[in-house]
Amino acid sequence: MTARDVPQVGEGHGSRSRLAGMVSPNVGTGLMGLYQLALGIVFLGIWQFASGRLVDSFIISDPIDIALRLWEWVSTGTIWPHVWATVYATVVGFVIGAGLGVAGGLWLGLSPFLSRLLDPFIWAFNALPKVALAPLFILWFGLDIKSKVALAAVLVVFLVFVNTFSGVREVDQDLIDGLRIMRASRWQILTKLIVPSATSWIFVGLKAGVPYALIGTIIGEMIASSRGLGYLVQRAGSEFDSAGVFAALAVIAALAMIFNEAVNVVQKRLERWRIVSR
Repeated sequence: MTARDVPQVGEGHGSRSRLAGMVSPNVGTGLMGLYQLALGIVFLGIWQFASGRLVDSFIISDPIDIALRLWEWVSTGTIWPHVWATVYATVVGFVIGAGLGVAGGLWLGLSPFLSRLLDPFIWAFNALPKVALAPLFILWFGLDIKSKVALAAVLVVFLVFVNTFSGVREVDQDLIDGLRIMRASRWQILTKLIVPSATSWIFVGLKAGVPYALIGTIIGEMIASSRGLGYLVQRAGSEFDSAGVFAALAVIAALAMIFNEAVNVVQKRLERWRIVSR
């Protein structure tokens, strides 16, 4: 073994430093946005190249045709009633599901007896495939917007409930006992300790529930509706219009990003309430 075969400490450390610099997570928002934009452009470029060359364009369409279809919908105004129908049902269903999930999680989280009593029934209902309830909701609420709202709410409620319940049960019992010693009321314990401590858990459920609310609305619109982005997907698919399908899916993806960012904004505003363990 010669000297050149022996690994040098300085060289290894420098290599690791260069590697760490290459994959450093401390990237500014603007630079990260450029990275994401570049990644999206590369993906669209590969898609455009593959369409008609590697894969039949009838199956996957291509970004240019999809953009032209979106422009046609926007310029003629035909897309907006469908967007509004989907947004309205998603937002209302999400608010209802999130409200019921938070309320139920707080209620059962503060009541060990009721949580044990209802536990098998809750998890049995949660195990049901929610999409299978769509025909029932259409039967109960009709073909209008109510059935889509109900399906979106059902898909959201258990995600928020489970996370809220877990957050409440994770609150330090010593802190609760300390507030009781100081003669705090149940309302004060709930608002000053339990809810702030469970905020991060609640928002995990809310973030997880956002796409499911949108999925529930889209599924309901695909099953029975004459408006909405799900209806556009269904209609375009029945006409073998792959560009129309992808155009509607692009709008759905954009809505999901907007909804998720809205939840992030609300979380940042409420983050000062959160109790951080030290």
